[in-house]
Amino acid sequence: MSSPEIRRFTYRPDPAQPRQRLDRFLVQALEGTYSRARVQAWIREGRVQVNDRVVTKPGWWLEQPATVTVAIPPRQPATVEPEPIPLRVLFENADVLVVDKPAGMVVHPSPGHARGTLVHAALAHAPDMAGVGGALRPGLVHRLDKDTSGVLILAKNDAAHQFLQDQFRARAVGKEYLGLVVGHPPVPRGRIEAPIARDPAHRKRMRVTPPGQGREARTDFEVLETFPGYALVRFRPHTGRTHQIRVHAAFLGTPIAGDTLYGPRRVRLPLTRHFLHAHRLTLRLPGETTPRTFEAPLPPDLVAVLDYLRRQVASS
Repeated sequence: MSSPEIRRFTYRPDPAQPRQRLDRFLVQALEGTYSRARVQAWIREGRVQVNDRVVTKPGWWLEQPATVTVAIPPRQPATVEPEPIPLRVLFENADVLVVDKPAGMVVHPSPGHARGTLVHAALAHAPDMAGVGGALRPGLVHRLDKDTSGVLILAKNDAAHQFLQDQFRARAVGKEYLGLVVGHPPVPRGRIEAPIARDPAHRKRMRVTPPGQGREARTDFEVLETFPGYALVRFRPHTGRTHQIRVHAAFLGTPIAGDTLYGPRRVRLPLTRHFLHAHRLTLRLPGETTPRTFEAPLPPDLVAVLDYLRRQVASS
């Protein structure tokens, strides 16, 4: 077994910043080579010492001059085996891989989905991604539901993973989804601010909670086109809660068409999944100062539904 790499750094208080969290200091000292989540895991595992004393709290405050030692474990091979599954690549460079995820594909391995995920496909496409950000979820910085299609970005190295994660945490990423809803929203455009938590009665569902409970969730929406009984809506989520758009759309009284978890069980359209598509993603890439926008067009199955509704309007 390979030995860990021992790195030592000297902490000196800055008059402008008299103290600093241990995890933040190490991420900076390592020049962003490793993600903050990974550094925090090392601290909890007892791999970090401050003045020869093991510290296991990532939030430990460094306030006096100190020597910080970290034992960096050798990178573990990914436990996910690459699978040669075709990917629709929208953009790729040395740092990131941007893909158009198809509906029906699970993003990462989970119970009942040990193979055939986006991660399996990405590892076959970019083998060096193995282990970046975690063995079971290499490269991932955000997710899409199984039946949600559209733009998804993966990091190809630890520095890029940290860079992208920081933007998602700071809510500096522009996300735009297209969804067909059952019914018509009460106003043409607006904002839904309603906290979300897991439904205690149904572990696979999320629900809106009263203020002060759950986690903050905010979604802007705009109606783009209306049909009898349906509306095409642009959603811009500002937070990233599980099932956020689906839960907020149902809370508005207009659930996503085809979403049998939060809407009607009977689907009256030629749909085999819910009509929700991650249309655009805007963010900065490592080494760049100007944000880029990546776009995935509506896939054929969703275009066919809109054509069906438009034909009904024309015939009436």
